[in-house]
Amino acid sequence: QVQLVESGGGSVQAGGSLRLSCAASGFTFSSYVMAWFRQAPGKEREFVAAVTWSNGNQYYSGPVKGRFTISRDNAKNTVYLQMNSLKPDDTAVYYCAADRTTIPKTRNVGYDYWGQGTQVTVSS
Repeated sequence: QVQLVESGGGSVQAGGSLRLSCAASGFTFSSYVMAWFRQAPGKEREFVAAVTWSNGNQYYSGPVKGRFTISRDNAKNTVYLQMNSLKPDDTAVYYCAADRTTIPKTRNVGYDYWGQGTQVTVSS
């Protein structure tokens, strides 16, 4: 069956770094857009970053651009999110998502598969 398993979350002080991983199985990973979303308490799930399967183009939301980097390794069926210069506002549950498309969706609807999420907590 399809699985997206996130890892790498944790607690870090402001200015620190974390690297999230999402291991995929049960579908043709190399044919899917892969994305990261996050959801803070009391807020809607929001787009963070995405990477296409066709040419590896990357897309970022405004708040994370320049600090976060998304990448994928099709040989390992894994997508990563390198998060640097973390801020308390980055505190959220981070979700991995997969979509059989060519252009990433920045709304949290229409994605084919979702992971269970990993908690990231940034303290000031």
